[in-house]
Amino acid sequence: MSLEVGQMAPDFEAKIETGETIKLSDYRGKKVVLYFYPKDATPGCTAQACNLRDNYDALLKAGYVVLGISSDDEKSHKKFIEKQNLPFPLIADTDLKVHEAYGTWVEKSMYGRKYMGTARTTFVIDEEGKIAEVIEKVDTKNHTAQILK
Repeated sequence: MSLEVGQMAPDFEAKIETGETIKLSDYRGKKVVLYFYPKDATPGCTAQACNLRDNYDALLKAGYVVLGISSDDEKSHKKFIEKQNLPFPLIADTDLKVHEAYGTWVEKSMYGRKYMGTARTTFVIDEEGKIAEVIEKVDTKNHTAQILK
């Protein structure tokens, strides 16, 4: 299932790195950057997270809440946040329910080997919970600029 601009973003309930449960609907009334990334502490994912961290004030000023999400568990997220000093929560989607709802758990291929993994995708969600933008070609080093353009 691929989500399109104008559709309601699927609501979900999931745990963040602290073990606390959040829901997307908790953020109604705010603009949300929901970014799916493959794996904590890998080069591309670190570059992307650090770009969002380094430009976090600009995102806040523009009215955005940032939520990262991967299939890693809370413990992995907690270490990643601490090591990179990330100011936003990371969602642990270990059962892949949120990935599946957003169509980001896909077949990938590396060196001819096929496997399932996360499609690096960012959904910008408006105050009413509708998808305002889908960024599929994420520039990990300049991601904030893609969001704020």
